[in-house]
Amino acid sequence: MGHTIVYDGRCNLCVSLVQVLERLEQGQLFRYVPMQDTETLAQWQITPQDCEAGMIVLESDAPEQRWQGSAAAEKIATLLPAGAPLIAAYRALPGLKWLGDRTYAQVRDHRYQLFGQYPQLYQSVYAPAPAPKSSQEIDCASCSTPTSS
Repeated sequence: MGHTIVYDGRCNLCVSLVQVLERLEQGQLFRYVPMQDTETLAQWQITPQDCEAGMIVLESDAPEQRWQGSAAAEKIATLLPAGAPLIAAYRALPGLKWLGDRTYAQVRDHRYQLFGQYPQLYQSVYAPAPAPKSSQEIDCASCSTPTSS
């Protein structure tokens, strides 16, 4: 079971972190979708307004299971080698999780001022497969129809 990370494809910090993850795990754990890809996000009922609260991590096999903001960052860390014990320690130290949540919110709300914008939308090579088209969306130009003789 893999996970999909929804990130800001125009944020220098976000793109840099996605690129680090790509090098570390080479598509084995995660797929990556920029929050600007509204068509892909719509298949999971994620709106641009949902993305304002920060990055999102979805379970690929059960996309209704999701983490957002600092909880998403923690989920990513727990899935990396040796990440789970570090996150457990982070959560156990009094006040550290509270501080981490506030820091995440400040960085999220000021990311362009603090880190700048990526020159163009970053699209990962490890994107999820496109959703299958429903029968209503299939182009029937090539469909065969019975003819009467």
